[in-house]
Amino acid sequence: MANGRSHLTIRDSDGVTVVQFSDRKILEELSIAEIGEEFAKLIDGRSAMKLLVSFKNVDHLSSAALGMLITLNKRVSEAKGKLRLSDISPQIYEVFKITRLNRLFDIHDTADAAMSGF
Repeated sequence: MANGRSHLTIRDSDGVTVVQFSDRKILEELSIAEIGEEFAKLIDGRSAMKLLVSFKNVDHLSSAALGMLITLNKRVSEAKGKLRLSDISPQIYEVFKITRLNRLFDIHDTADAAMSGF
């Protein structure tokens, strides 16, 4: 983390690790690499993890950020965990649809909806 600030806010809720982004725009390569590292540290050595990533504060997402999410999804499933995404704004969801990533990810309208039945 270049400025010592975390890009992610992480909390535990009923055995589910809930992650929110601190940045409204996830566009810069360096930030995306740092976010990827934070996720790696979070999931390293943990199996059967339940991970919910909320996009509540996010306005913009680059294609490199999508790549980082694909890697995250792969690592979580390799560790027999589950990854769900929530609170994706309509314009960002459109990017998920265009790239067909809405079929790869388990996406929910709200964090509460994603939490139920995890």
